Amino acid sequence: MKYIQLFVILILLGFTTKTQAQALSLKTSSVSYAEKNEIGKWSKWSEFVKADILITIDGKKNRIIVNSPEIQVFTITAYGDKTETETDKIVPFECVDHNGSKCNIIVITRKKEDNRMQFYINYSEVKFVYNIYN
Repeated sequence: MKYIQLFVILILLGFTTKTQAQALSLKTSSVSYAEKNEIGKWSKWSEFVKADILITIDGKKNRIIVNSPEIQVFTITAYGDKTETETDKIVPFECVDHNGSKCNIIVITRKKEDNRMQFYINYSEVKFVYNIYN
């Protein structure tokens, strides 16, 4: 009887964990940006500035929210293939922002940098990178 109760508890915990995994909250510490100039060349990344904000990736609602002073809402239009290299784990998303502009959002875990995470928002003319901490 105890084994059956334990089995039922483990199954329920598994379902609870699975449904909670649909939304992921990330806390940022800083942000940097780069812009494309008139001849199409990217600038160097700016110095990182403090940015204590919350980013939520909600797979159930196909939405990413960046809670910056001006809240940014992105609709996920496609989930890219997760890839892993010797140095990075990469999770890409194709998105559209609240203005209808297309962008790519990428979450990268730097394996050789103590699993440091970064969150990229890449538009055709400007890109942002947020440093993430857990």
